[in-house]
Amino acid sequence: MSEWVKIEREFNAPIAAVWDMWTKPELFQTWYGPRGMTVPVADMDLTVGGTRKISMEMKMPERTMTMWFIGVYKEITAPTRLVYTESMCDEGGTIIPPSAMGMPEGTPDVTEVIVTLEDIDGKTKMTMVHVGVPEGSAGAGGWAQAFDKLGEALA
Repeated sequence: MSEWVKIEREFNAPIAAVWDMWTKPELFQTWYGPRGMTVPVADMDLTVGGTRKISMEMKMPERTMTMWFIGVYKEITAPTRLVYTESMCDEGGTIIPPSAMGMPEGTPDVTEVIVTLEDIDGKTKMTMVHVGVPEGSAGAGGWAQAFDKLGEALA
């Protein structure tokens, strides 16, 4: 069992299309997040050192839950590798402790997402590792749902 979430998926889509889903805000918004969540904000400065700020929203009968995430791009090698940090934050971009959003004790303030894409005969093998999010956690389940949505968006 791995310490961090690692998910591999193969998509029946060219590598450029999968890359665009990760790096173009209007496409990212179509699939990111668990089922039932929308992504109203996806600000992405796709440069090394550039900031990404994302909001996820779930509308419920009694209220709307909004979660904000901020991070910095550490590595961009189109169309095969993307590495960025991710932290929970408030709407203004100030990092908040994960416990403030109900995450388990010990969840790190800053995590790292590593996405690698590989062209296999016109299809794309995607491997995503989220360092700092334990395998089997709610975060892992959220990623699995998001990648189901990504596959649907690419179909």
